[in-house]
Amino acid sequence: MDSATLVLLGAGLITGFSKFSVGGMGMLILPLLMITHSGPEALGIMVPMYIVTDLVVISLYSKQVNWGVLLRLLPLQLLGMIMGSWLLADMSASVFSWLIGSIIIGMVSLSWWLEHHDAAFMRKPAMASCVGLVTGVISMTASAAGPLMSLYMLEQKLTRTAYISTRAFFFLIIDLAKIPMLLSLGYLNMETTLTGIKALPAVAIGAFIGFWLLRSLKLTQFKWIIRGMAAVAAIKLFMFS
Repeated sequence: MDSATLVLLGAGLITGFSKFSVGGMGMLILPLLMITHSGPEALGIMVPMYIVTDLVVISLYSKQVNWGVLLRLLPLQLLGMIMGSWLLADMSASVFSWLIGSIIIGMVSLSWWLEHHDAAFMRKPAMASCVGLVTGVISMTASAAGPLMSLYMLEQKLTRTAYISTRAFFFLIIDLAKIPMLLSLGYLNMETTLTGIKALPAVAIGAFIGFWLLRSLKLTQFKWIIRGMAAVAAIKLFMFS
């Protein structure tokens, strides 16, 4: 089994694990794929994996979507995605690596800071527009908006089922909106789509592991594992871009 296949299967495992457990590991998928795939083209490989897992999650948790939260986020989120698409155009692989590394460090730092400070400001109406715009840009350029979106939705005091349902619908809308943008940039094509589809068996295994492990692993331990792995991924992108 060659390195490209191993990397692809690893990305699939992390995708399934992240979508079906506490989340947060999504920021590791793109750096992993970039080991064997150049620059933004790795974004096109992720789309099939994400859409399939989004649909499965929605099929399981679709009864209590909070449409009010979604509608407050979506207008500027779509604008942020357009801005992210503009940033990706003609971006070199080395600049892209630095961008992804910076976003990962930013997400890890934000997660740590908010863990030690009051995040009640996330419930203010103006924050919906701000979070929507930022997550749109980050989703389009790095597919790493999960930690910020999870934090925002947790602060909306949703029920557990409403949180899972609303979060799943939000990311499905994002991933579907990526399709025309990535097609226009040339990063989503038949080759990248088929490559992403090949990872689906690993996605299924990762989903099972995530669902099972969530019951036995403490959340605080899990968060520090994610942060450590994300920091290593960012350093790799900075040093070897």
